[in-house]
Amino acid sequence: MNQALCVFIFCLGLLLSSVKAKITDYYSLDKVEPPKLLLERYGIKGTQTDGLSFMPDGRLVACFVGGEVFTLRPDTGKWKLFADGLHTPLGVVALNNREVMIAQRPELTLLRDLDEDGKADEYKAFCDDFGISGNYHEFHFGPVRDKAGNFYVSLGTASSGADVRHEKRGVFDKRSYLQRMYACVPYRGWVLQITPEGRMNPWASGLRTPNGLGFDLKGNLFVTDNQGDWVGTSKLHHVQKGNFYGHAGSLIWEKDWKRDKPVSLPVSELDERRETAAVLFPHGLMANSPSQPLVDSTQGKFGPFAGQLLVGEMNKGRILRVMLEEVGGKVQGACIPFFDGNGLATGNNRLCFSPDGKTLWIGHSAHGWAGNQGIQTLTWNGRTPADVLRMNLSKKGFDLTFTVPMDKAILSSPKSYTIKSYAYKFHQGYGSPQVGVKNLKATQVTLSEDRKTVRLLLPEMQERQLYEISLEALKTSKGEPLANNLIVYHAHNLLR
Repeated sequence: MNQALCVFIFCLGLLLSSVKAKITDYYSLDKVEPPKLLLERYGIKGTQTDGLSFMPDGRLVACFVGGEVFTLRPDTGKWKLFADGLHTPLGVVALNNREVMIAQRPELTLLRDLDEDGKADEYKAFCDDFGISGNYHEFHFGPVRDKAGNFYVSLGTASSGADVRHEKRGVFDKRSYLQRMYACVPYRGWVLQITPEGRMNPWASGLRTPNGLGFDLKGNLFVTDNQGDWVGTSKLHHVQKGNFYGHAGSLIWEKDWKRDKPVSLPVSELDERRETAAVLFPHGLMANSPSQPLVDSTQGKFGPFAGQLLVGEMNKGRILRVMLEEVGGKVQGACIPFFDGNGLATGNNRLCFSPDGKTLWIGHSAHGWAGNQGIQTLTWNGRTPADVLRMNLSKKGFDLTFTVPMDKAILSSPKSYTIKSYAYKFHQGYGSPQVGVKNLKATQVTLSEDRKTVRLLLPEMQERQLYEISLEALKTSKGEPLANNLIVYHAHNLLR
């Protein structure tokens, strides 16, 4: 081989190693053709998708913004209308091949195909024991179902950007009326449990726009909430019965509440009783409007992140990944982009895995805000992306584990990590700036023998802080950058 050819091959190798790996090198993104009936009725905007679930026989169930519920046979691409005329259905759970549960605005509705012709013959109000004032923002999110057969839904608060109707369902309480986001009827801003018999149990309060519920593999229930009043930045909450999560408006529907407006309570008193989030999504950096959390239950069929949560994002063409751990009795952890841009539409509102676990189905919606329409799918091609596999708290810093071996020299240099810590205010105002910002440098970096794990020791650690780490300088042992190079950990509790 002559010298010129050797030089060319060497330079080509350097060029290829400097090209940033794309997430599409590992996951293929495809578009699903929508039902023709929706296009005929409304045009492309009618394909906004607000619920996805699979029946045991492999049919996809999807609900759309116009109130239609369709089934799809993925192998043939054939859609069939299952139900029609629902009001803003924002979630669906397929119970079997004949029954589905839908969260539409006025109720939790059981749809039943009695004669097994593929169309619902019965629309049954399964539970409607919550209030409706008629305000446009009173969304009904969910449902999800636990192993005991209970359903969980979440109710959005009303917006001061619009009034209420003269006729209302449920008791009307003026004490919270026309706050920025308010709960003038029960149980706005709550997560509700609905038993298999259809009985409603108020479960947890303090939420603003809780657009998305999901379980992890341990059966823990999670809900996202969107930035706004009382919510300094968007969050993921670990939902437990009886907890209050910070948005004051919903407190008025606590049993035996006899005090004045919840918003008139001292912020210190509200802060004392609220349960803080498991994960915070820095606004503008990670998520502006997070939606449904979905656990990767595929046991590795969708890639190396089994057991972690995927979280949709409405404002960006992004799906987030959340890795959790328990520290001092508190579920907390880190968030990182999973699939970012590269053709993914905005309005990532609803997620579900195919029965074989190989494909993630993504429903896009807008509802007047940033968003999109239609359905896309992500399928793993079997190759492992270079990424952060997990992030864990240590006594004096963090352990970062990667999916592949990393470049030893770069990984071991403290200069390879840009780190800062900060928090967000808890107050009635809309959102919050980052407060208490500190720029930090790792004082010590220790590598594992396989070059897949690095321990970063920091000069100081402070509880209830976010730790943001840029990994842009890192390279794999093959000279490739990470697919995602920014990660944020919510260190609510520290290890002692």
